[in-house]
Amino acid sequence: MRNSQMYSSLFKAASLTLFITMASGCATINTTTSQASINPTINPSLIAAMPAVDRQGQIAYVEEQGAGTNKYSALYTIRPDGSERQLITSVNGYIYAPTWSTDGRKLAYSVQTTSSYPFIYIYDLVSKTATKVVNAAGSNLSPSFSADGSKLLYSSTVGGNADIYELNLNDGSSTQLTTLSSTEVQPSYAADGRSFVYVSDKARAGRPQLYRYTFATGQASRIPTSSYAASPQLSLDGSKIGYLNGRQAAVLNLASGQVSNLADTGVDEPARLSPSGLYAVYPIRNPQGNGSLVIRSLNGGASYTISSKSGAMVRSPVWGR
Repeated sequence: MRNSQMYSSLFKAASLTLFITMASGCATINTTTSQASINPTINPSLIAAMPAVDRQGQIAYVEEQGAGTNKYSALYTIRPDGSERQLITSVNGYIYAPTWSTDGRKLAYSVQTTSSYPFIYIYDLVSKTATKVVNAAGSNLSPSFSADGSKLLYSSTVGGNADIYELNLNDGSSTQLTTLSSTEVQPSYAADGRSFVYVSDKARAGRPQLYRYTFATGQASRIPTSSYAASPQLSLDGSKIGYLNGRQAAVLNLASGQVSNLADTGVDEPARLSPSGLYAVYPIRNPQGNGSLVIRSLNGGASYTISSKSGAMVRSPVWGR
C-alpha cells in the first residue's frame, strides 16, 4: 500500500470487504448503468438541457499512467460537451483530489512526487500560476474552498493522526478542527459556511461513515448512510451529497434519505455534483483498462462519456462554474 494514500487507501481497502447494510430510515434506489450500455459519444440533447451554470462550467480531472516510481499524472480541465480540454499541470508522481473555488477561477489539489509528502497547491486559472499553500510534513489531502474563497479545509497527518484543518488563505494561519484518535478526512464545505461534511471511522475502525461538523458548536453528527461511505461533496443548495457508497458512485438526498447508486466505476471513485445539482460526473475504468468521464442526469438517468486524452486512467473529476 502506498504511504502517499494513507487514509484514502484505508477507506478503499475497507471497501473490498464491503459490509453494505443500509442505515435505518435510508432507502436505496439502484440506478446502476453497466459500462457497456453507456453511450460512448457526446449527447447533444442532454447538454442542451443543462442549465447554463452547468453547461458553461468546467470539469477538472486527473489522468494517470504508469505505477510506482514511473507514475505520471496530469491535471486537465474540460467543458461538459468535451470541448476546450486544457492541461493545467503534470508531474512525475501523483495529483490528488482537485477542487474548484466557487467563482471557478482557482483549483486546489495535492501533489506528491517520489521524494515528498503530498503538499497542497492552488492554481489560479487567470494568472496561470501555482502556489504551494500547505507544506507540512505529513499527508496533506482533500482541500475544499470556502464559499468566499478566503479559507481552505483539508486533512493532514502533520500531528501524527489524520485530522481536519482550516487554513486562512489571507494570513496563512491554520486551525485544527478535529482531535479524535480516529481517522477524520475528506472535508467539504457547505455553501453557507456554517458547517462541513467529512469522513470518519470513529464508530468502527476501517469502516468510514459521513459526518457533519457545525462551526458554531464545534460538534459533529453522523449522516445516515450505509456502513461504508466516503468522499462526500455537498451540492451548492445543500440538499444532496455526492459520495462513494461502498464501491458505487452515489448521490444521497438529505431530506428523504434516499440513495441513488449511479455506477460501480471500477476505480472506487465518488460522484461529484454539477453546480445546479441536477447532474453528476464520475470516472469509469473501461474493459480495455483505460478511463472515461461519465456525465449523468439525475432526472431520468441519461448519460454520455468523454474519453481520456491519452487512454490513461481517469480519476477525481469535479465540476465547477
